[in-house]
Amino acid sequence: MRLIDSHAHMTSRTTDDYREMRRSGIECVIEPSFWSGSDKLYPESFFDYFEHIIDFETERADRVAGMDHYVTVSINPKEAVDREMSEAVIDRLPEYLERDRVVGVGEIGFNLQTDEEEWAFREQLRLAEEHEQPVIIHLPHTEKPKGAIRTVEIIEEMGVTQERIIIDHNEPETMETTAATDCWLGFTLYPGKISIEEVMPLLEAYGTDRRIINSSADWDDSDPLAVPKARDAMIDAGWDRDTVRKLLFENPLAFFSQSPHFDYADAVAAESAGESVPQSAEAE
Repeated sequence: MRLIDSHAHMTSRTTDDYREMRRSGIECVIEPSFWSGSDKLYPESFFDYFEHIIDFETERADRVAGMDHYVTVSINPKEAVDREMSEAVIDRLPEYLERDRVVGVGEIGFNLQTDEEEWAFREQLRLAEEHEQPVIIHLPHTEKPKGAIRTVEIIEEMGVTQERIIIDHNEPETMETTAATDCWLGFTLYPGKISIEEVMPLLEAYGTDRRIINSSADWDDSDPLAVPKARDAMIDAGWDRDTVRKLLFENPLAFFSQSPHFDYADAVAAESAGESVPQSAEAE
């Protein structure tokens, strides 16, 4: 079963991680902008980072594992503490949204739920709407229910296209709030935080339409194989294979197909039509 991991921070991973992900069925990775392990001191550091994930990580994924690699760009909520720096970074985001491998804006949202974070959140949400690009929203890891409520309030106040938004890092206490929107909802599997065994009852209760399961694959305890492990766990638990494929492949494919730069979707469509596709888009 082919898979897509839509939340892997691969700049923090080794080449062996890429290879193991591909062997486990992951053909395509979407890497959102993330904290680089230390706070960036200058706006130019963000631009160097964007160049790294757009060019080098895309080349590395293809070279070592034959994987398709895409990115979303943003000033991450963890680093949106300096208004002046946020303004400088956001001012240049439009040029990156035109790059071939950029398929959206993200992660944006809240970390500590400060005024500075909310300003950056609103500005980037507005920018994504203007460019008609998908958005990845980060729910905070602390005071998560409060963060979910404020996130939804901002989305509704701004009147942005909810169908192009995924609210990620959902847990049981956020579902009533986020599921009341037309946004897509993400479940990021972290060791010690939320497991596929905890997510399955939420999917049973709230349905599988506009739901996406992904990994964290970041600097701390995380698992770049969380998505294929979720596939196996759901099948072992008796879930229908078509439903599992929908959650782990078809849903992220449909969500990111809203970006004109998501060429992987074109390759899948061409394959389904019986046309030849690039090696990096073929299943092993």
